[in-house]
Amino acid sequence: MTSNAHWQEEAVCRTVDPEGLFAEAAEQRRIVALCASCPVQTECLVEALDNRIEFGVWGGMTERDRRALHRRRPGVASWRDVLEQARHTREQPRAS
Repeated sequence: MTSNAHWQEEAVCRTVDPEGLFAEAAEQRRIVALCASCPVQTECLVEALDNRIEFGVWGGMTERDRRALHRRRPGVASWRDVLEQARHTREQPRAS
């Protein structure tokens, strides 16, 4: 995973009505689903987590999801490091 300073230019949601990113219920689920196909989902999520953005859908997570994650992992200094480690762990071949 590389850092992309201009990740917003590649975001799938850049053409979506910005109000939709701060919606609730069914609309929020639609945006979360949109994030799943986004090439910069991780960069977006890191932005929201590292900066403790309180509102809206970012990187496929709602504000409620992000608050819960912060409660579970209060000492995280860099969410990029955490997400890279998780990706690396997922990609490791499993022993049979």
